[in-house]
Amino acid sequence: MSSATHPSALRTWWAQRPPAAGAAVMATGIVSVALHLTGREILSRTALVLACAAWLILAANFVYLLLADRAQWVRRAGTPGALTAVAATTVLGTRFSLLGWSLLAAVLLVLAALLWPWLLYLVVQRWGRRMPGAVFLSCVATEGLAVLAATLAAATSTPWLAHAALVPFWLGIVLYLIALFRFDLRQVARGSGDHWVAGGALAISALAGAKLLAAAGTGMYLWNADDQAVLHDVTVLLLTLDLAWYAVLLAAEIAWPRLRYDVRRWSTVFPLGMTAAATLSVAVVVDVPWLDAPGRALLWIAVAGWLAVAAGAVVQARAGLRSAAEGPGAAVRSTAPR
Repeated sequence: MSSATHPSALRTWWAQRPPAAGAAVMATGIVSVALHLTGREILSRTALVLACAAWLILAANFVYLLLADRAQWVRRAGTPGALTAVAATTVLGTRFSLLGWSLLAAVLLVLAALLWPWLLYLVVQRWGRRMPGAVFLSCVATEGLAVLAATLAAATSTPWLAHAALVPFWLGIVLYLIALFRFDLRQVARGSGDHWVAGGALAISALAGAKLLAAAGTGMYLWNADDQAVLHDVTVLLLTLDLAWYAVLLAAEIAWPRLRYDVRRWSTVFPLGMTAAATLSVAVVVDVPWLDAPGRALLWIAVAGWLAVAAGAVVQARAGLRSAAEGPGAAVRSTAPR
């Protein structure tokens, strides 16, 4: 075994992975969902396999730290990136539900629902001023519960689950507004990737609204016409605001290019894929066919972004493993966010 792949070097390198690495699972999982919505099933399932592998590795590390290094677990759990554990779990659960694997999706929903309040409490109590885009992960994780619950409600014809999904849907919007006032707008020009979550949080909120409307369209009686009209209008508004953020953030990337790889770039790919999935889903549920073409275009932008960030991640991982084999100081220098 070469020094670059020695187990001790691998452990040293892995110890440097930040909690925000869970955004890679979120990004890959939502790209899989969006590919499924456009009928690209082989690509979708390939992405799902990659997302599952990454989720299992991150879950194993999560449990290991909880059992073996509680202090380190608490420190990491208090960072906004820790909420990617909840969001990633709900994204995978949603994809499994779309496959018809309702039992597995339900297990992931329960797991995410159990993690959510504890992690949200640890994160929110450490909120400050002028925070990076990761502050919006409070909304993303909460809306992820709504998306998965509404998807399962439609798949299993379970009215109470759809009603329950309304709670995280509206709460997520409230959390978004709170996070918006704590977000440092200078991150739009200076952020290393997670500033895109400012738009991605609206995208997953719009997707949650679309899933709730879709659940109502399965024949279950869930709410009256007035309530459904409000849900319809809010969903359309959320998607409109998301697309506006998308345009602003894309313009900022052109004006202030940030081309070097950073692990937080997975938090760019996630909003790209989520905006595509939300656009495609809203196009169907509100019967606006002309939205389908923009949704498909946004999907391929997300796929291109995923490939670019994955390539950067592979290059950095190889350098990180090589540096870890040379010594702790080199490992820290190589794996520090850039």
